[in-house]
Amino acid sequence: MTNPVHERIAGIVGSNDVVLFMKGTPFFPQCGFSSTAVAILERLNVAFESVDVLADMEIRQGIKEFSDWPTIPQLYVKGEFVGGSDIMMEMFQAGELQALMTETGVKPAA
Repeated sequence: MTNPVHERIAGIVGSNDVVLFMKGTPFFPQCGFSSTAVAILERLNVAFESVDVLADMEIRQGIKEFSDWPTIPQLYVKGEFVGGSDIMMEMFQAGELQALMTETGVKPAA
């Protein structure tokens, strides 16, 4: 049996190179972890799609099941789950997140 929420999430993840499921929006993050995640992506100067989980309770719960990861924000690059803000920060500080964006062909923000 397919889960319609998981299908919606898969569609979002599959149609965008970089997707951040977050609380709030990039212009008005609603938690410190989401704010940190946005700041990292902006420092990397990559275009990304954001999904405000506070605006859609089905997505808010469904994304945790979809990734088998209990917290938000969640970052996806080229359809693959990367992690939350702590993992993003560790990867960014080690240069690994920049390398991932380059290796996967993620385009710079316009």
